[in-house]
Amino acid sequence: MKYYAITALILGICSINLQAQEENLEPVLDSTALPQVILKGTSIQAELKQTPAAVNQLQQEELNRNSPTLLSASFNRVPGVYTQEGALNTNRITIRGIGARAQYGTNRLKAYFNEIPITTGDGQTAINDIDLEAIESVEIIKGPNSSLYGSGLGGVLHLFAYEPGKERSFAKISSSFGSYQMQKNTLSVGYTDEKKSLFATYNHLQSEGYRDNSDYDRKSFHFNGTIYSGEHSALSFLGNFTRLKAFIPSSIGKTAFEENPESAAFTWRSAQGYESYDRFVMGLSYTQHFTENFENTTSVFINSRDAYEPRPFDILKENSFGLGARTRFNYSTKLFSFPAEASLGAEFLSENYDGSNYENLYEDFPDQGSVRGNQITNFEQDRNYYNLFAQLNLQVLPKLKLVGGLNANVTDYSLTDFYAEDDIDQTGDYQFETIWSPRVAALYELTSTKNLYVNVSKGFSTPTVDETLTPQGLINTTLKPEIGWNYEVGFKGNWFKNLYSEIAIYSIQVNDLLVAERVAEDQYVGANAGKTDHNGIEVLLKYNWQLSPKISLQPYASANFNFYKFDEFVDEGEDYSGNDLTGVPDQKINLGIDLVTESGFRFFSNALFVSEIPLNDANSLFSENYQLINLKAAYDFKLFQDFEINLNVGVNNLLDEHYAVSILPNAVGFGNSEPRYYYPGNDRNFYGGVGVKYLF
Repeated sequence: MKYYAITALILGICSINLQAQEENLEPVLDSTALPQVILKGTSIQAELKQTPAAVNQLQQEELNRNSPTLLSASFNRVPGVYTQEGALNTNRITIRGIGARAQYGTNRLKAYFNEIPITTGDGQTAINDIDLEAIESVEIIKGPNSSLYGSGLGGVLHLFAYEPGKERSFAKISSSFGSYQMQKNTLSVGYTDEKKSLFATYNHLQSEGYRDNSDYDRKSFHFNGTIYSGEHSALSFLGNFTRLKAFIPSSIGKTAFEENPESAAFTWRSAQGYESYDRFVMGLSYTQHFTENFENTTSVFINSRDAYEPRPFDILKENSFGLGARTRFNYSTKLFSFPAEASLGAEFLSENYDGSNYENLYEDFPDQGSVRGNQITNFEQDRNYYNLFAQLNLQVLPKLKLVGGLNANVTDYSLTDFYAEDDIDQTGDYQFETIWSPRVAALYELTSTKNLYVNVSKGFSTPTVDETLTPQGLINTTLKPEIGWNYEVGFKGNWFKNLYSEIAIYSIQVNDLLVAERVAEDQYVGANAGKTDHNGIEVLLKYNWQLSPKISLQPYASANFNFYKFDEFVDEGEDYSGNDLTGVPDQKINLGIDLVTESGFRFFSNALFVSEIPLNDANSLFSENYQLINLKAAYDFKLFQDFEINLNVGVNNLLDEHYAVSILPNAVGFGNSEPRYYYPGNDRNFYGGVGVKYLF
């Protein structure tokens, strides 16, 4: 119960200062006030407190409180979001328990980079390809929000590219180093004037990893910019290229997890399994203000991925290419004398996927790793995604705002089988029924700094490529998208300017739950198997305590308490109705205190507490709860007038906790092997870095 004591300490600090202010009845200085947060990812831009939905924003400084290796490392600070990092290239992001049953990656949510979707046509999202240096902020919209964004039952991740803005042009070089032979080198340049803002960065990240067979090598190049044409139009562009080769240790059984957590799964180590790919995303966006009240933003984009993945059971070669467009019109007017803002738009994505599987003959060639044998499958899948959306914000009373939204989605795909050496023809076409996703919400202003909201919305997620195939490799035409309804009430508000608080109480009912049925070791197919109830409470507190004009202390606390259950769930004849949802903890608490000084010194502390996690649908096995403490110190100073120096050093897992950073739900043991449920977390590890920035 350590985390309850620490939570009480944080709340006690806030309470003492609030009581002092109430007794003195003196106004708080502006220097202690929390800044106004404007959301960019919502269809109609609004202040965070004025948005009737559960949305959290992470600014660049918050994203850089951790080690420089992973963008998603900061997401656990957000209540309702749980990130599991099996390795630098293996992560699972769940929002309100949605996506917890994914086997190896992140699905059931939608992700955008500026106005460009980076989620694939079948719902897979990989954001750690994008380096931290390229990101200015992240906005996380929690819960079903398909009325604006289409497929993404869990929620939406909005990444926003770094822009120099009003900052002077610069060149920056930095190096980071750490445990497991981690090294990262980065070069960034930025240019800005009255008509344009340009930014580019290149980085190379290498690590040998904590575990066997976990070497990681990533090179990425990113560029973005905005060119302004007068006062009423702007052209923005963005590109991101990643070349990755990452070996895969995979999950291990309980004995290895307890006695030798640095080990890799035997078959993956023997095959020297890895994934390697080149990935490219590029897009153009044009914004035109026709009048003061009417504007349009239109984006066109392409993405491609060329991948090769030797696995113990086969070798997968795949290539995907997608192109699409998104347009959005915003109009401000008066409707029946009420101030109104409307947004109307459309999104289209067409994606072609080619996949080939080959025999892996590593057992015939000992100590040589994977050796490609005969081809065993060769197919092509085309997926088209059409999305129409509309939203209306209506200020019906000075203190009451109503929001309504509606989305229509059509998803279809076709499969072409090019492999003629078997008796199975997988060729076929399928289209999901049109899905209508409404949303209604209301926000009431209790005071000028405190708001209460209610939100009812519908969401959905379509099956992935693997889930659409039967064990025989045919298209499963009976498979349905997951559908969920979200009911939510929440509060957002400032107290005495320097304490910000949020609380959200929600209930999500998911129908046609997609589950992974295992057909062989590390292989599975999808099936609709029942219903789940996702009920929970989320709390967020941020406090700004000005110790002196030049020093501030910023404690924060976030927590979520989940009550996720299988409502109706029968899988392969077993009834799991009433059991806890697999793969997600029922409690997650995040606490910390940051020290910020005007001299440039900053100190960040963070404690993460995660409760036990059900490992299987029967709830017969659970992972143990764990606590992590991470610390980081940074110092920024000027060496000369135009030279800025950054120094930083940090430690993760300060207490050297032994824990499972990720789990594989419903693992099955084959032969005499144990079920491989566990991805061991890193032991105590250190990192540091230095950066030099020259201002032109």
